[in-house]
Amino acid sequence: MLQGWVVVTVSFAYVGLLFAIAYYFDRRADQGRSLISNPYIYALSIGVYCTSWTFYGSVGRAASDGIGFLPIYLGPTLVFVLWWLVLRKMLRISKIYRLTSIADFIGSRYGKSGALAGLVTVIAVLGTTPYIALQLKAVSTSFTVLLSYPEIASFAGTRRSILEDNAFHVSLLMAAFAILFGTRHIDASEHHEGMVAAIAFESLVKLIAFLTVGIFVTFGLYGGFGDLFQTARTDPDIARLFTAGGNFETWLPLLLVSMAAIVCLPRQFQMTVVENTDEDHLRKAAWLFPLYLMVINIFVIPIAVSGLVHFPGPDADADFFVLTLPLAEGQDLLAMFVFLGGLSAATGMVIVATVSLSTMICNDLIMPVLLRWEKLRLNQYEDLSGLLLTIRRGAILLLLLLGYGYYRLVGEAAALVTIGLVSFVAAAQFAPALIGGIFWKGASRKGAIVGLALGFGAWAYTLLLPLFSQSGLLPYSFVESGPFGIALLKPHALFGLSGMDSLSHALFWSMTLNIGALIFVSVSTHQRSIDRVQAALFVDVFLRREDERDTAFWRGSATVAELQDLVGRFIGHGRAARAFQRHARARAINLGQITEADAELINFAERLLAGAIGAASARVMVSSVAKGEMLGIDEIMKILSETSQVIEYSRRLEQNSRELEARTEELRTANERLKEIDRLKDDFLSTVSHELRTPLTSIKSFSEILLDNPNLDEEQRRSFLKTVVKETERLTRLINHILDLAKLEAGRMEWQMEDVDAREIIDDALAAAQGILAERSVELKVDFQPGLPKVFVDRDRLLQVIVNLVANAVKFCEEGKGRILVSAHENGGVLLVSVTDNGPGVPQENRDKIFEKYHENSQALVSGTRGTGLGLAISRQIVEFFGGKIWVDNVAAGGARFSFTVPLRLASFVPAAK
Repeated sequence: MLQGWVVVTVSFAYVGLLFAIAYYFDRRADQGRSLISNPYIYALSIGVYCTSWTFYGSVGRAASDGIGFLPIYLGPTLVFVLWWLVLRKMLRISKIYRLTSIADFIGSRYGKSGALAGLVTVIAVLGTTPYIALQLKAVSTSFTVLLSYPEIASFAGTRRSILEDNAFHVSLLMAAFAILFGTRHIDASEHHEGMVAAIAFESLVKLIAFLTVGIFVTFGLYGGFGDLFQTARTDPDIARLFTAGGNFETWLPLLLVSMAAIVCLPRQFQMTVVENTDEDHLRKAAWLFPLYLMVINIFVIPIAVSGLVHFPGPDADADFFVLTLPLAEGQDLLAMFVFLGGLSAATGMVIVATVSLSTMICNDLIMPVLLRWEKLRLNQYEDLSGLLLTIRRGAILLLLLLGYGYYRLVGEAAALVTIGLVSFVAAAQFAPALIGGIFWKGASRKGAIVGLALGFGAWAYTLLLPLFSQSGLLPYSFVESGPFGIALLKPHALFGLSGMDSLSHALFWSMTLNIGALIFVSVSTHQRSIDRVQAALFVDVFLRREDERDTAFWRGSATVAELQDLVGRFIGHGRAARAFQRHARARAINLGQITEADAELINFAERLLAGAIGAASARVMVSSVAKGEMLGIDEIMKILSETSQVIEYSRRLEQNSRELEARTEELRTANERLKEIDRLKDDFLSTVSHELRTPLTSIKSFSEILLDNPNLDEEQRRSFLKTVVKETERLTRLINHILDLAKLEAGRMEWQMEDVDAREIIDDALAAAQGILAERSVELKVDFQPGLPKVFVDRDRLLQVIVNLVANAVKFCEEGKGRILVSAHENGGVLLVSVTDNGPGVPQENRDKIFEKYHENSQALVSGTRGTGLGLAISRQIVEFFGGKIWVDNVAAGGARFSFTVPLRLASFVPAAK
């Protein structure tokens, strides 16, 4: 058994270490050398989610419900992994508008409503009080177990006087701790760097402590997981923990409530949103925090199983197996370390929760009343910073005493998990107004107030009051029979809804009323202009720059001196002067030369005040000196209309400019194309003139020889006549090409479409090309698929295409060494015909151009015989009319392969559109 003075000394030494860490980090921050701007510290600080409930209570729940403890951690994991964009949006909104708490966030969203922020604060205080009591119960009980074991192996609680109750002393110690940690600065939007560092350190301590006891139990008391579970299987009651898996009916409610809690618990909002120093840290926390939750829960089941084996019977307190197991084995040092882990889990939650709640109490409950209390004349005080600090410190003490009072009245008899779930359901009431507010512009202030009020009332009636009844503060008949014996009003079977556990029942009614009222009242009532403006600012926050403010919606007048003096009274005149100078430098203005403050400076002053006294109170204070007002919706719409007209006019000018540039580029391209066509036309005319003159000259010359020399021998005469016939055919072919192209382009070509045998038409084309092949001694090979199908084409035109391609290939083959391969195959519903030569190939830049009229691949010409540049253009038009396509590519061995496709016989032929 550990001595009391040892436990107390070690505890105070540990608390002193936390103070030292906080002091060091705060000093570095004051020197401008922040150390907490780190994603790992940020993720560890969010680990404040794991309180005494996790450290002690998860084992207690696992001992009774197996893996039923997991949904409490799966919910936050789902939010961070799948819905981290929601958190990112909350971060962006809070940073832009310097929001200091969840009450400030919700109140600011709904028209900077002080009434709504106050309601949120009341709900947060009453909902968090049981959670604070949970931490006091955990620390007090663990302290007693540590000092009294083994006499108190199954601790059920002993009634003591307040002064003798160590829970009361723990309350005072935590209050002092939270005051020193969290109330050093007036501006609540500033980061509590020392507190964040201490919380991150505590998260490490509780993680290491829990893992240490888990390893000790699993591998020290047993030979590993297998040995532990094998031992447990001998007891059917224990075996069910890892075979049946608990009551899965409660998983969905637990998932939903924990998903809401990770966003809506005041302490989680404080650490995740307010204390965030860099939005990008959220990306890494999106997997680091779920990893932390997974690691800290690895040994929950083994510890629960081991505790049930070591401490059989109904009197064993499973909540504290994590502490009693080491004590039972004489591991006092390990037990002391475990106690410090539990102390870390409890103090972390209490510190962050009370700091957050004290800010809400000060800004949203007390200060609005004091500022409106004319008899106090606070506007005449030169420095109110001391008053703000006093209120917050007093609120922290009050919160700890409320938590202690709940612990004394209700919490001593309740399990840790039960107490925690009460607070979770209370925090979940903020989710509809918060999540709905950042995604739905139609959510209204009245809807949020009515929804929150009804949801909170349902929570208190169905979950909180029954706990009072179980503790003897209310008659038990209230739960058993309903108030005044009205069965329909029984808290656990409201309006006859029975068969659900108390948590699911309370969650159903509170969220149904909350969400239903938010939607119904929002769509049934008219929003104020400021409500609509704030809704747009929150919902569309990612459409605005982070430095862009809502200056266009505030109309007022005030002097710079009045504004600076107002801000100085709340945050200190020195800090106010420095803040105004920084703002002036950022805007490149000289405050000394400005008398009247503009809208942007007024809004800047309001944001500074919002960090100290909240958005609602800041609006009131600025209005008192700025003599301004929020613009009406008609004026806002007029501004937006005028702005929209300017934007639209600018957009049209920009669009016209882009269109003009596009048209200019098109004209430039068309002009270049026309120049190219004109050049090609000139080349064509020159080529055609040459091609016409050459055969005509030959015909004329040989005809004159025959005419002037009637006595030529028969052989020579026959040779001359053959030349005349050949040149006549050449001339005819040229003229036919020109006529064909003209008809194709004019759409006057006569087509004789019919079913033709593909093999037959290719054979005829190759027979017609035998003359040019033999003339240049070009070798011809064929590769035909057996049984080629029929095609529906104009026979003569398809013949013309094949002859053109073969003749074209001959021109690019070296005489005596040329080889041409003609292949034909059916390929995916079309006939594919290819003509491959072993010439020099076609350069990449010419592969599209050679199918245009007037163009010829003269750079690769081998024979020296130039064509008209029309054959391939005609071939393309014919093939496209048939519904096919034609192209060229080079082969690896050298040469070009011209290919075309034509569809096989169609049920009905539709010519290609021209």
